[in-house]
Amino acid sequence: MADPNEKVAIGSTGVTVTRLGLGSTPFGNLLSEVSTKSAAEAIETAWDLGIRYYDTAPFYGYGLAEERIGAGLRTHDRAAFTLSSKVGRLVRPGKRTAPDEVQPNGEPFYYAKPDMMLVSDYSYDGAMRSIEESLIRLGQDRIDIAYIHDPDLHFDDAVNGACKALVELRDQGVVKAIGAGMNQWEMLGDFLDHVDFNIVLLAGRYSLLEQPALASFLPKCMETGCRIALGGVFNSGLLADPRGNATYNYQPAAAELVDRALKIEAICNDHNVPLKAAALQFPLGHPAIASVLIGVRSAAEVMENHTNFRIEIPAALWESLKSEGLLGMDCPVPSAI
Repeated sequence: MADPNEKVAIGSTGVTVTRLGLGSTPFGNLLSEVSTKSAAEAIETAWDLGIRYYDTAPFYGYGLAEERIGAGLRTHDRAAFTLSSKVGRLVRPGKRTAPDEVQPNGEPFYYAKPDMMLVSDYSYDGAMRSIEESLIRLGQDRIDIAYIHDPDLHFDDAVNGACKALVELRDQGVVKAIGAGMNQWEMLGDFLDHVDFNIVLLAGRYSLLEQPALASFLPKCMETGCRIALGGVFNSGLLADPRGNATYNYQPAAAELVDRALKIEAICNDHNVPLKAAALQFPLGHPAIASVLIGVRSAAEVMENHTNFRIEIPAALWESLKSEGLLGMDCPVPSAI
């Protein structure tokens, strides 16, 4: 059984994150609208339950998620929680045309601020400007962790620009920890060869469904002392509900992935463990993982995830997954009863 409120130190930075953290992608109205009331209730419920790590980004709803996270935390003791945001995209007036802003069907990914667009800027000045603008939207005097957001096509610019800005801000004590947040592990590994990151945010590439980051990236994090905040543990929905219109990486899931998820679910059912609980707790078996971030649309979803995080999972469940070839035999799993 995992403790969602356990605080994990990020090296010697002075930053701690709770094992269960609150992401904010849905608060930017990802794929559908979340009311201001629902977002506020979700944030307050997370606080009441003991969650003390909150992640956001300018990209999430063109600043809307930052505004909602900031508003939800403003009445709480600033020293009592850890806040992260990201650089690399600036919110500006304009028409959205980028592939990460518009779905293949022409609909936006974020149903928020229709007159705003994103401008990619991984330069030194762009990173500094992004931090300043995030603080204004958040209504906070600081962020604790600054990530470089999705620099997949901008590695050199990020290393020579944004990274230098974040290192400088860390040296000055403006932020306490720095890293990058991406949906791929390969480039995160490349960053570790160039920059002294404290923590990275990896989404979707280390989950109960798939573990491509296990062989080389996670050991590299252990060697360099870089911790991992993990997002996408449900693989954008497939491990939350593998039936019906199951999605993987925000697209319809391929048949073979659905079949794999259903097999995992069947074993969970055999052991009377919800699939969501196994998906949430599985990553904590690896010592590089510091926190699991959840994206929610309501207070009820916060409570469900917090409950699932605390469900006792028998060792026999993990053993069954390994014996059926659904987990590698050398894959680390959480301590179990």
